[in-house]
Amino acid sequence: MPPIVEPLLTTTMIQERMRILSEEITPRLQPDVLMVTLMNGAFFFGADLARMLSSQGCRLTLDFLVMSSYGAGTVSSGTITTRLDVRTPLNNRQVLLIDDILDTGLTLQTASRHLVAKGAAEVLTCVLLDKPARRKVGIQADFVGFEIPNLFVVGYGIDYNEQYRELPFVGHIRTP
Repeated sequence: MPPIVEPLLTTTMIQERMRILSEEITPRLQPDVLMVTLMNGAFFFGADLARMLSSQGCRLTLDFLVMSSYGAGTVSSGTITTRLDVRTPLNNRQVLLIDDILDTGLTLQTASRHLVAKGAAEVLTCVLLDKPARRKVGIQADFVGFEIPNLFVVGYGIDYNEQYRELPFVGHIRTP
């Protein structure tokens, strides 16, 4: 029997929180900010947030970074692999790094350090979901959409074995 996805955050809740997030983020951004979205999970969040920031008057350059720590499982492997790097020169620029979930912290920490090593002057981090119960490293996101309990979530770009990304809400998987 397939897993059951129980809604945790509705589309309306996500959209409203993104509007508020964009208002929190905008004053901290420089005129020439590079927004780097961690793919694939943060794709929907990054796209929607970019539109919200643009409506607040932010001028963004967009790029993407693909790092992986999950593979086909539901638990992070602890090993972060860069599969696709940013192509935009960072040259002392401010970067807004977007991720779907701050879980163990390893991916966000690795990505932030990677961008600084490539020349970013400052890296601000923004995550849709923060799951502090699973943190393994001392990192906090500068901007957080929602703090959630230790559940395996899917939807709104977040997957389980490349399934469920298309759901317009965030839900958690429950086995029957």
